[in-house]
Amino acid sequence: MDEGNQRRRKGEDHGTTDDQSIEGEEMEIVNLRQDVGLLSGICVIVGTVIGSGIFISPKSVLSNVGAVGPSLIIWAACGVLATLGSLCFAELGTMITKSGGEYPYLLEAFGPIPAFLFSWTCLIVVKPSAFAIICLSFAEYVSAAFYPGCDPPPVVVKCLAAAAIMTIVAVNSFSVKLGSYVQNFFTGAKMIIVIIIIVSGIVLLAQGKSQNFTNSFDGAKVTVGSVSLAFYNGLWAYDGWNQLNYITEELKNPYRNLPLAIIIGIPLVTICYILMNIAYFTVMTPTELLQSPAVAVTFGDRVLYPAAWIVPLFVAFSTIGAANGSCFTAGRYYVAGREGHMLKLLSDVSIKRLTPATQAYHFLGIVSIIYIIPTDINTLINYFSFAVWIFYGLTIAGLIVMRFTKKDLKRPIKIPIVIPVIVVLVSIYLVLAPIIDSPDWAYLYCTLFIVGGLVFYFPFVHFKIKWAQKITKPLTMHLQMLMEVVPPEDIKR
Repeated sequence: MDEGNQRRRKGEDHGTTDDQSIEGEEMEIVNLRQDVGLLSGICVIVGTVIGSGIFISPKSVLSNVGAVGPSLIIWAACGVLATLGSLCFAELGTMITKSGGEYPYLLEAFGPIPAFLFSWTCLIVVKPSAFAIICLSFAEYVSAAFYPGCDPPPVVVKCLAAAAIMTIVAVNSFSVKLGSYVQNFFTGAKMIIVIIIIVSGIVLLAQGKSQNFTNSFDGAKVTVGSVSLAFYNGLWAYDGWNQLNYITEELKNPYRNLPLAIIIGIPLVTICYILMNIAYFTVMTPTELLQSPAVAVTFGDRVLYPAAWIVPLFVAFSTIGAANGSCFTAGRYYVAGREGHMLKLLSDVSIKRLTPATQAYHFLGIVSIIYIIPTDINTLINYFSFAVWIFYGLTIAGLIVMRFTKKDLKRPIKIPIVIPVIVVLVSIYLVLAPIIDSPDWAYLYCTLFIVGGLVFYFPFVHFKIKWAQKITKPLTMHLQMLMEVVPPEDIKR
């Protein structure tokens, strides 16, 4: 990459437009080829959203609402919410075409403080806890194969999860290409196990195994708090819906096909999830499902014997693939490092391997291992969901605000205002309901972590106090030398 293009990219990272190009220098704009059609866009959506959640969340959703009927309704409602949220992000992503997830949207709508707190929360809470949840899911399914009929010891699960975290971080730090190959392989494996479970469930229903669906609302325990916690677990399985606008530049006729891909793709995922839950209930009563150490493993033991080993193997492939994808995309969340809102070290590039955000991967791995030590999956999911829905709601509220404050911005995709209003109201419910109904220390810790970002924002970012700079600059320099990394703009080919 020549120096001119490097400076142009650097300018884009700091929010400059084509009209603000470097004086006296011609810029060549390079666009991605638009080779992705509607069908491919739908496949991207399905492959992005389906991950580890469908193999761990059915048990938690059922435990919160207490019956089959409300459980299936929650799965459908989560799909509707994910679809509406994706349409909101499609408008935001085509209106503000900058990388960094919610960061540039919050920066444009509300200014630097909410944007900084989002990046801070991603760094400390969202990405590490998500990575930890997926690796714990992988560990539970792998260890379940060696402890048939009982829960594996927590220490075994946590050690295996820590080993998975370290392995994935090492793979992605070593080579971006290797990380992408791993991702492609595990994505294929994921779809195989989903198809096996759905087809098996349809066959069982055709054979008349529907007794567990009679009186499916008996014993339901529907409260404000229990429904919100069930949503937390269901929405974890849909996580990734907010990233779908990143395929815009590669879509043919994107402003038509992107909303169509969302409207088709996420409901398709919803149908898959509902059919997988129905498949589970064809062979397990609600009580048996709640007692199962690994739902899909129990399903495989009862339906696919003697080939039951296929299920834990492919579920392990699916979860480790989701974990690799979570780590692989971690660098994008640290774009704030280039804006001066985080340590620039987090956005540096390895000199030897030219891998982006190598040290961001290391930081992600360390914090994720810290999270898995004292907690379990359900606590981490509640912790993650509480944090992430604060910023989902705030970001989509920014979409509403910009309808009035940024009327001049071009909106290639413009959704009805009622959609973001509904998503914001649901977000407020999801954040407040668990605290009001059943307060938990995890929510307090999460709130303290988020607000604690202000302790770093004002001296280091807003006021740029000299003594604060004297701390960060030498620290950054020594760590760059130790880890052999440099800022992206210093890499020359």
